[in-house]
Amino acid sequence: MQISPYTLKMADNEAELVAAQRLRYRVFVQEMGAKLDPRSMTAELEQDRFDPFFDHLILLDNRVADPMEAVVGVYRLLRSQVAQSGVGFYGDSEFDLSKIHGSGRSAVELGRSCVAPAHRGGLALHLLWNGVADYVLDHQIEILFGTASFGGARPETLAHALSHLYHSHLAPEDLRVPVHPEHGFAMNILRSEQVDRLLAVRQIPPLIKSYLRLGGFVGDGAYVDRGFNTIDVCVLLDTKRMSAQNLSRYAKRKKT
Repeated sequence: MQISPYTLKMADNEAELVAAQRLRYRVFVQEMGAKLDPRSMTAELEQDRFDPFFDHLILLDNRVADPMEAVVGVYRLLRSQVAQSGVGFYGDSEFDLSKIHGSGRSAVELGRSCVAPAHRGGLALHLLWNGVADYVLDHQIEILFGTASFGGARPETLAHALSHLYHSHLAPEDLRVPVHPEHGFAMNILRSEQVDRLLAVRQIPPLIKSYLRLGGFVGDGAYVDRGFNTIDVCVLLDTKRMSAQNLSRYAKRKKT
């Protein structure tokens, strides 16, 4: 899909995957302070053992001649059929995903979403979401989920945002995946009446807000990822629970 000045596509060769990993390095390591293994730090690539199993949605800036610099947005997607063949989900290490594994429903794990700083706040994230919508329709996905991050690893600084998510956006029981307790904590740090909703909304990252606007939920508990210097929540979207308005948007895409 080409929408000037961008091209949205799935990475279909090694060079495009490496370019995506380079953008991830710039955002997650250089910008957010993630710590990687020495080999990845030397190569300046953010990569892991799951990359070969994911499909990688990339957004290219057509004005950039260097292919290693042209990728300005990425999203990676892992279908449940692939995960259940043996590799598992990336999020299994942070959350107990047995409710998704055992649901018998088609699911996709979304992750490593990032956009280069110069392209934030505009068309780029919208195009990436359109690409995800097309993927969901093409593969008849029912459940979308993934870990989404707050910058920093101090829960007390995010008490209002995390408590607001717990009190207002907790997933229904059949999708309420719990955090693994070893590195997790309860999100209801404050009682509902103590939450400053305006502050909470300001603290919630745009990606999580996008899920919530579509009718998404969060799992039970948050995970402290010290390697990535983030606090992660599991966000979930059930297409069967989407509002009529959001379902109509998907239907329109399906017809075009």
